[in-house]
This record gives sequence, C-alpha cells and structure tokens, in this order.
Amino acid sequence: MPALSAGSGSDTGLYELLTALPAQLQPHVDSQEDLTFLWDMFGEKSLHSLVKIHEKLHYYEKQNPAPILHGAAALANDLAEELQNKQLNSEIRELLKLLSKPNLKALLSVHDTVAQKNYDPVLPPMPDDIDDEEDSVKIIRLVKNREPLGATIKKDENTGAIVVARIMRGGAADRSGLIHVGDELREVNGIPVEDKRPEEVIQILAQSQGAITFKIIPSIKEDVPSKEGKMYIKALFDYDPYEDKAIPCKEAGLSFKKGDILQIMSQDDATWWQAKHEGDANPRAGLIPSKHFQERRFALKRPEALVQPLKISNRKSSGFRRSFRLSRKDKKTNKSMYECKKSDQYDTADVPTYEEVSPYRRQNNEKYRLVVLVGPVGVGLNELKRKLLISDTQHYGVTVPHTTRARRSQESDGVEYIFISKHLFETDVQNNKFIEYGEYKNNYYGTSIDSVRSVLAKNKVCLLDVQPHTVKHLRTLEFKPFVIFIKPPSIERLRETRRNAKIISSRDDQGTAKPFTEEDFQEMIKSAQIMESQYGHLFDKIIVNDDLTVAYNELKATFDKLETDTYWVPVSWLHS
Repeated sequence: MPALSAGSGSDTGLYELLTALPAQLQPHVDSQEDLTFLWDMFGEKSLHSLVKIHEKLHYYEKQNPAPILHGAAALANDLAEELQNKQLNSEIRELLKLLSKPNLKALLSVHDTVAQKNYDPVLPPMPDDIDDEEDSVKIIRLVKNREPLGATIKKDENTGAIVVARIMRGGAADRSGLIHVGDELREVNGIPVEDKRPEEVIQILAQSQGAITFKIIPSIKEDVPSKEGKMYIKALFDYDPYEDKAIPCKEAGLSFKKGDILQIMSQDDATWWQAKHEGDANPRAGLIPSKHFQERRFALKRPEALVQPLKISNRKSSGFRRSFRLSRKDKKTNKSMYECKKSDQYDTADVPTYEEVSPYRRQNNEKYRLVVLVGPVGVGLNELKRKLLISDTQHYGVTVPHTTRARRSQESDGVEYIFISKHLFETDVQNNKFIEYGEYKNNYYGTSIDSVRSVLAKNKVCLLDVQPHTVKHLRTLEFKPFVIFIKPPSIERLRETRRNAKIISSRDDQGTAKPFTEEDFQEMIKSAQIMESQYGHLFDKIIVNDDLTVAYNELKATFDKLETDTYWVPVSWLHS
C-alpha cells in the first residue's frame, strides 16, 4: 500500500487515521484475504483524492472566506463588451473566445449564486386582478427539472373542477408540502385549466420545465398524515404501467418484474398503492395496482393455460431416485394431502399478485431450509441431486419413500423404501401425513412429512423433488423451503446434448432404460412451460440444465449462498 501524504498544516488527523487503520485492524481480521482487501481499499487513489478535497474544504471553511464580488458574470459581460471596441489582437481574441465559452459562463453564474446565497426560487408577485369575493387562492411555484411533478389529477364529477387526486410519496409535490389532495387547480403557468380535460392539463405540465406556477384553491378537508411505509412485498407478476389501460396516470406508474422486492409507501387508495423498488435511492414512489384490484383482474381474465391441469409423465429419469413420480393413468388418484396453515399465498395461489416479505438469514443454531427441486421428467434433476449427495454425504440428505409393495431380497427396510401395510398407509393418508402419494400396480407409494423432518433433524440439507403443485403446501414456517426449478434448454440443445442419454420408462427399479425420443423432448419442453407459467411465482431460483457440469456448479453455488446470505421470505415464516 502506498504511503499516505501527511498533508500540510496541523489538520493531519484524517490522513493519520487512514494510515493507521489497516495496522490497527490487523489483529481483528480473520483471513489474509480480508486483510488484503483492507490494504487495497485504504490505498485507493480515489479515496486519497476525496481526503485531499475534504482537507482543502475544511481548511478554507476555517478561513471563513468572503466573496470579493457578487456579480462575476455581469463583470465578464461588461469586459467582453469593452474588448469588442478595442483593436483586436491575438490576446484579446483569445480572451473573448474564453469568455464566450458556456462552461465558463456557467462557472461564473454558480459563483454569483453562491456568493449571493441565492438558493431559493423567486416567488412571483401577487396578481392584481384577484376578486375580493373570489375563493381564497394560493400561488405556488415549484421547480421541476426532468422528474415528474409527482401528483395525479382528476375532474370532479359534481363541479367539473380539476382537482389533485393523489400526491406521490417522495415526489416534487410531496417534498414541497404546498400541494395537497383535493386542491383545485385554476391555472398552470398562467393558463386557465377550469375547462380543460385532465389529459390536456397533464400535457401542459409535461411540456413545462424549470419553475411552474400554480394558482390553487386549497382543499377544505385537512390532510391525514400517513406513516412512511415499512411494508415490503415480492411481486409475483410482471407489470408495465404503459400497457395498463386502467391506471389513472401512466407516467406515475412503477414498472416491475416478477421477483422484484417493492416497498409499499402508501395504501390510502384501495385500488392504486404507492411503492418504490427496495433499495432505490430515488425517494419518489410510483403507482402499482393494489393486491385486491390485481387479483380481481387476474381472476377475470386468466389465460386458459393457467387453469389446465399439469400432465405428469409416466417416466423417471434415473433409478437413483428416492422419491417418485405418478404415471398418467394414476394421476386421477394423485392427492397431495398435506394441509398447511391457510395464508394469503395459499388462498390466492391461482391468482398470484404480491406476497408480503421480510429479510431472513439462517442462524447457526437453526435447522437448514428445505430445498425443493422441481422440473420435468428427463431434465436431469436426479443427476444433479446425485452429484450433490456424492459431493458431501454428511451435509446433504434425501427422504426415504413409503410403499406397500413387498420387500425384495436385496432391499432393506428404511433404505430403499419404508415398507408398510396398506391399512397403515391409508390411515396415514387420512391423517394427512403424506406430502405426495399415489398408486401404481395396486401398490401405494408416498413421501411423508416425517421423512423430511427426519433428514432435517440430522442437521442435513434435505433435497426433496416433488410435483410443483405440492410446493405451495410446503411453504410453511417449519420448512422455509427454497424452491429451485431445473429448466430444460431449447429443443435444439436437447437433441444435441441428450442424443446418447437414456430415460427409464417405468417406476420400479427393474424398469428398462431406452434412448430419448423426439416425443420425449417435445413433452419435456411443454411440461416445463406449463410448470413455469402456473407455478413460476413459487420458484426462488431457475437453473437451465444446458450442460450438466455448469448447471451443477450453479446449483452448488446457490446452496453455499443459501446458508450465509440474506433472503426475502414470507413474513409468516418469521412468526409463529
């Protein structure tokens, strides 16, 4: 690390502190990597430059400098006029050229503003033609740069007046504190707006830059102060206000993508909430459809694809698999019996809109989060799971499924399967002890809740693959599942990468493997599309299995972060 300059004068404290910090922190740093980071950070040239600027400003501030004159720009203009009348030689031409440059003019203007401490906009004089009988009016001037005004307007149905419908949190109007909901607009920049439509007024405002003068009749009712929003939601759908015909002002809308975290700033309007992206430094809020309004819209115009049942293949991709998939002919008997607590997410699973969330980080003394893997048959989900298990058998575990079929000679109870009677299996079904179950060749197969608990109790990460419709029932405080969707690549890549691969064609381990067919590829792509469209809002991570090694490395990195990083989870998971 280069040595830091001590600076001049007696104000060397900041430089000395920066120089001493790495050495003082060294005993408290655990790794050489962290120590190297500290040395590099405190040796940054940009940091040195900032310190020097700070010291210079601090030095001049103590000197309490006073401007020599308050009108440098006017003096420069006078000088330029004077020089124009002189005989032009090379020095005068160069000086005139310099004085005419926009950047120098701007610099002198800023100098005069600072010297005169003239930071506030100049209010216009009170108009002389105000009728004494006229309602009390306010003349307001706001400085609007490139940002929107931050207010929406509407026409009062009874009076026909243009009134302020809402004030956007953090916008120019909100920050000014001068415009309120219910205020009536009479003029904008001297243009009467009483007989204009809201769209025309918005056009006037959009074309105005700099200072905008409003003539307003204040609202009679008092504003009820609203609390700053501390509620966070996860968006479960994409939204573009410019494609929404119902939004009162497209420019005031906030666009977002599925998975974005939004901070709710106001729910005063039952139809249009105010929100901003979490972590966004811009304080201005934007309009988004409320949960109730969006659910109603989705319910009225859901695409047919979202309500069609998901077809389940009769094939499994590897004999290593510990859980099961149900065949087409068994899907009528397929039941997901595990009932979880009713919640907003559960109740509106078919019309996903928003989910209230909170940051969560797993503590060392907590059980690991359940990891749920979903994906179409043949996508390589089991190969990825097998590689994870082999990488660390002490850290990862899988559930052992229950079955009513007879145990074979080479099988051990509790290893390949937990073998139980039909009567006991049916009793457990009635008692909601299974996550998934189904019937195949007159035998029951199922994954129990207790088998998941058993893996987690051993302080292992439980890898569970289930049908995607089961995921919503697993989203509970107990399991805090992290859902990973293994997605197939394009059909062209499937033909290329799975050319020599095989798929097992029946449930039992005695099933014969055969090469993939074109029908298998088509079904895999279609099944993945339906899964993502119908259950994509429940997926925390999507990994495309284009190349098995690359997909595994991405999966492993995801698992490592899951144990250390902070994630947004449903608020219900943080409270019993």
